[in-house]
Amino acid sequence: MGDWGPVFVAVVLFILLTPGLLVQIPGRSRVVEFSSFNTSGPSILVHSLIFFTLISILLLAAGAHVYIG
Repeated sequence: MGDWGPVFVAVVLFILLTPGLLVQIPGRSRVVEFSSFNTSGPSILVHSLIFFTLISILLLAAGAHVYIG
């Protein structure tokens, strides 16, 4: 059918790296805040850079593949 590895990796990383859901770097009052359910411009930028770095490593270097069918 197709290669679902990149889709799975992207969805999992997106959920885990949503600012304020599990962790927020930088936080509003501290460097790291856990489960604050808040976000800010700098935290969106930091989480986007972390997402880009991890997805690049996992998809290009590690070659994550999940074939169904």
